[in-house]
Amino acid sequence: MALDAIEPVGDADPGRPAPMVRRPHPWNRDHEWRAPVGPFTTITDAQAADYDRLGCFVLPGAFDAEQLAELDRAIAPGDALVRELLEGLPDGRLSVAGLDTQTVSPNMVGGSDVLAAVCEDPLLAGVCADLIGPDVRLYWEQAVYKQPRSAEPVLWHQDNGYTYVEPQSYVTCWIAITDATPDNGCISVVPGVHRDGTLEHRHTPIGEECWGDWDRAVDVPVRAGDVVVFTSLTPHATRRNTTDEVRKAYIVQYVPDGAEAIDGDPAGDGRRRALDDPVLNRPTVVGGRPVRSTRLGA
Repeated sequence: MALDAIEPVGDADPGRPAPMVRRPHPWNRDHEWRAPVGPFTTITDAQAADYDRLGCFVLPGAFDAEQLAELDRAIAPGDALVRELLEGLPDGRLSVAGLDTQTVSPNMVGGSDVLAAVCEDPLLAGVCADLIGPDVRLYWEQAVYKQPRSAEPVLWHQDNGYTYVEPQSYVTCWIAITDATPDNGCISVVPGVHRDGTLEHRHTPIGEECWGDWDRAVDVPVRAGDVVVFTSLTPHATRRNTTDEVRKAYIVQYVPDGAEAIDGDPAGDGRRRALDDPVLNRPTVVGGRPVRSTRLGA
């Protein structure tokens, strides 16, 4: 799909505050965007060009219906635990998560062979080898189930705006478990901004925000089984789910081996920590080769 062939969607929420002034994150001092360099083993030249120019591309038909059903079943216990947690909180909300918005279920890979198989999927690993390099680790994984008639959107943010990681650009694979449309909250992106590196984000009651309007936004609707691949520097958002069905996605993120997270107040230097947990940050590509040779259900 040629993302630039889709018309910008305009302002999807005129009640939002005035657009933010775009400023670099205080720790973003020397970012230099680097385009993917072939030859590629998994992605196409066109996908690499979209990643460079737009900050994202779609990997169509990556998972079939049986694989998605197995993935959904594996996520269910974690989603139930998150619902139980939210039920005990005021208004049933915690930042971006909420019973009336979307349930967010992170760090489940250590307790599920199915989720481990997805995170180590050789197709996704091949994508990461092409975009990141010969040695890649899992960074983060979470399920996001956007609730029917949801009360809030997910605001414009970069993934690197939540926890700052160096190198700043890592890879997010957004796996659609159900069809994702503008009506139920598909991914929307602001193309081209990734080249500037991490932007300053402001904190809101429903998550971090780095962009305030939809004038340059492009929707990325996908079918169940497709994967939206984007850099951690691509501003993205999702609208409210206005349908009567849950919109389901499983998000898997990958960093180069040796990447570090920086925690603390951006006004200071922060505290660095290695992303090398043997379970949560397990190797997925070593020496240019995926660690797993078979796919889920094979």
